[in-house]
Amino acid sequence: MSAINREPLTAPHRTRNDAVLALCVAVLAVALARTGGEGIRPDHLGWTLLLAGHLSLVWRRRRPVGALLGVAACVAPYHALGYNPAPPIPATVLALYTVAATGAVRRTLLTGVAVLGPTAIGNGLTNPMGALESLEISGWIIAVLFIGIDVRYYRRYVASIVERAERAEHTREEEARRRVAEERLRMARDLHDLLAHSITLIGVQTSVAAHVLTADPERLDRTAVAQALDDIAGTCRIARGELRTTLEVLRAHDTVVGVGADPGPGSVSGSVSGSVSGAEDMRGPLPGIDGLADLAETGRVAGAKVELSVRADDIPPSVGAAAYRIVQEALTNAVRHGGREDLTVRVGLWTADGALRVSVRDDGTGGDDGSGGRVGPSDGTPGFGLIGMRERARSVGGTLDAGPGPAEGFEVTATLPLSREDEVR
Repeated sequence: MSAINREPLTAPHRTRNDAVLALCVAVLAVALARTGGEGIRPDHLGWTLLLAGHLSLVWRRRRPVGALLGVAACVAPYHALGYNPAPPIPATVLALYTVAATGAVRRTLLTGVAVLGPTAIGNGLTNPMGALESLEISGWIIAVLFIGIDVRYYRRYVASIVERAERAEHTREEEARRRVAEERLRMARDLHDLLAHSITLIGVQTSVAAHVLTADPERLDRTAVAQALDDIAGTCRIARGELRTTLEVLRAHDTVVGVGADPGPGSVSGSVSGSVSGAEDMRGPLPGIDGLADLAETGRVAGAKVELSVRADDIPPSVGAAAYRIVQEALTNAVRHGGREDLTVRVGLWTADGALRVSVRDDGTGGDDGSGGRVGPSDGTPGFGLIGMRERARSVGGTLDAGPGPAEGFEVTATLPLSREDEVR
C-alpha cells in the first residue's frame, strides 16, 4: 500500500528500484520461456530480443512512453518470429500499467488505441480464425490500462487528503501562534494601563504631600500629609495586586508546558495552545463599567474633579472591559497632561444604536502632538496610551477618536458595538 500510495515520479531511489524490478521481470520471463508452451522455444535471437525488451523498464517512470516503445520494439519481432508468446507478457503489462498510472487519461486512451490497433491487425493476419483470442488479448490490455488509471486517481485522492491534513495542521499552529500574540498584546496593554495609571496617581499624590510639607512648615497639616501618604500606599497595594496577577499569566506557559521540558516533535501547536488556555484560565474576572466609580474616585484623589455619568445596563464583559480600560487611560492622560490644578474631567457612558458610547472630556491645557496624541505643557514625548485605547476599541469591533476639544482641553470618544459576545483576546 505504501508503494501504491506514493507518487511514482517523486519516490526515492526510483531508478534503482526500477532496475531491480526489471531484473525480476526478466528472471520471470526466462522461467516462463524454459517451461515451454506454445510457439517456438527461443534461440539466440529470441533470447536477445526477450532480454533486450526488459532494459527500457529501468527508466519506466522517467520515460513511460519511451519504455513502452522500447518493449514494443523488441516484443513485436519476437512475436513475429513465432517464439513462445508467454515470456514477454509481464514486461508488456508493466509498461502499459506505467503509462496509465503516470500520465493523463487522454494519453492513456491514445496509447491503448495505438497498442490495440496493431495487435488486432497482427492477430487478424497471422490467425484469421482466432477472433476469440484477439478479444481476450484486447480485454487484458484494456483491463491493465484501467487499473493504471484507477491507481493514478487513487494516488491523487490520497495526496489531496495528506495536503488537507498538513494544511489543517499548519492552520492550527498559525491560529495558536496568533492567539498567543494577541494574548501577549493584551497583557502588554494591561501592563501599560496599570503602570501608567498607578504611577501617574502616585506622582500626583507625592506632589501633594511634598507641597504640604514645603508650603508652610510652621503650620504643618499632618492630617493632609497622612492622607496623601495613605493614598499612595493604597495605590501601591492595588497596583501590586494587579501586577502580580498579570505576571502569573505571563508565567502560565512554564506552568502548562514545563520549564526545561522537551515537548518533542509535532507538539508546537499543543504547547502554544496550552499556553493560551492556561493564560485564559488564570486571567480572572474582567474589569467592567461597575468599576468606573472607583476609577473616578482615584482621579479625584489625584486632584481632578471627575464627573461620572453611566446610563448603560447589560453590557457584555468584553465591551465593559474595553470601556473600562479606555476610561482609565483617558483619565490618566487628563491628570498627567491637563496642566491645571482645578482640572475637570467629564466621563459619560450611554447606549445608543446598538453600541456603547464612551466620552471622556477635560478642560486642561494639554495640546495635540501633531499625530492625534496628547502631550502636556512640560512633556514633549507622546506615549502609547492612544494607540492602546484604539486597540482596545478595535478588539471589540469598535472605533475611537481622540483630539482637542471643541473649546478647550482634550476629548476621547469611542463607539463599542454590543453585538459581539466573544471575550477579549
